[in-house]
Amino acid sequence: MAMAIILILIVIASVLFHVLAPWHAAPPASNWGSIDTTLFITLIISGIFFIAITVFMAVAVMRYRHKEGARAHYQPESKKLEFWLIVVTSIGIAAMLAPGLVVYNDFIRVPKEAYELEVVAQQWQWAFRFPGQDGKLGKSDIRFVDFANPLGVDPKDPAGQDDVLIKNNEVRLPLDRPVKVLLRSKDVLHNFYIPQIRSKMDMVPGMVSYFWFTPTKTGKYEVLCAEFCGVGHYNMRGQMIVEEQGAFDQWLSSQPTFAQTLTTAARPSRDSLVEKGRQLAEQYGCGACHSQDGSTRLGPGWKGLYGRQEQLSDGTSVLVDEAYLKESILAPQARLVQGYPPVMVAYTLNDDELGALVALIKSLSDAPQNDEVPAGAASGSGADLVAQGQQLAQSLGCLACHSVDGSKGIGPTWQGLYGSTVTLADGTGIKADEGYIKDSVLNPAAKVVKGFAAVMPAMTPSDKELDALIAFIKSKANADADASKAETGTQP
Repeated sequence: MAMAIILILIVIASVLFHVLAPWHAAPPASNWGSIDTTLFITLIISGIFFIAITVFMAVAVMRYRHKEGARAHYQPESKKLEFWLIVVTSIGIAAMLAPGLVVYNDFIRVPKEAYELEVVAQQWQWAFRFPGQDGKLGKSDIRFVDFANPLGVDPKDPAGQDDVLIKNNEVRLPLDRPVKVLLRSKDVLHNFYIPQIRSKMDMVPGMVSYFWFTPTKTGKYEVLCAEFCGVGHYNMRGQMIVEEQGAFDQWLSSQPTFAQTLTTAARPSRDSLVEKGRQLAEQYGCGACHSQDGSTRLGPGWKGLYGRQEQLSDGTSVLVDEAYLKESILAPQARLVQGYPPVMVAYTLNDDELGALVALIKSLSDAPQNDEVPAGAASGSGADLVAQGQQLAQSLGCLACHSVDGSKGIGPTWQGLYGSTVTLADGTGIKADEGYIKDSVLNPAAKVVKGFAAVMPAMTPSDKELDALIAFIKSKANADADASKAETGTQP
């Protein structure tokens, strides 16, 4: 009897939890509301079967429980019962499958007027490509992938010269215009997923998969990888911004074309060697295993690495010089550092790329270097300092916890932070000035902001890097103030 009551209570609790639960999916922001309908139909059918089977179990437990003197009736089979079970089960399965097949049929039938967007995934970042004025995407092949051409666009294909390349994790799309999303992976299995769009698709190396959708609401939406793709999978995030057609056209026209990126790459003097190394490190996903701030990760950290003695797994030691660094990139299994697993794969970089990566690692060393100042660090204009701070915030992973748009994250948002008064966990208040921000970076556990967990690790940036980060945080405070003035009409 007790077991039957428990089963009935489970049914009642399950139904009430679904009806009264405060957690609901965000409204769809595309034309695929039919996917929500399909999921709802599946939930209702499976819910009916769950209730029916559980109630039947409860009735069976009560009715056929053991009684003194009673003997169980032996019935080896029942053709009538088997027939109805087959019929009812088949109807239920068909009812769950049919809506999904109908929606999937629409999902892969792309409208002729759809605008193409290519998404390229690699551990652990996104890149995007739009067609140019000719409305056609150029051909691509893995043979053409290098530092200057990370998406592998065929440089001899005339259709690809005006293709627009977006080499970061943020992409924009026009409102109410169908988009055909072409999906490629450069390394392992990924999955392109935007929850509010209600659509997702696997990205298989060597294949081009696709789907389509029409954005129906303006806003910012998070791009996620929904397939485990390695140790940095958790941080493979991007952002899709849906805006009006005019704003989108203006943004797209400001982005570089493939031909322009080739011209820029042909003039290396415009970019420092360290900056090229930083871009290569981001391109190949080095930051997932090697930190640049001294924190512990899967592989040895790069901060202070160059010029020191490293203990190897065979008990010997080696001086970390240019030759050792190049060998570790080209043949990482040759000399393994003690305490780290042999998981790094060999890379096939040319001499210029190797030199750029070595220059980056040398710039992070405590030993004086000619190129010690990180790329983008100009002692001149404040705009350069802000740009360097933004770059540092991205490379150090700060933006994974601290938003710059006011949205809530693991840590306090940087929008409007500088100059404001924050309440600490002990109830006291403190002004977020330069001293407070420096203390929070170097010793984050000393003054924890109320409402946030003390999970931030201590960073060890140089004074110049600290100044750059503070300049970037300041710029977000100024931008917030300017926006407020604009709204109140006090700004011309």
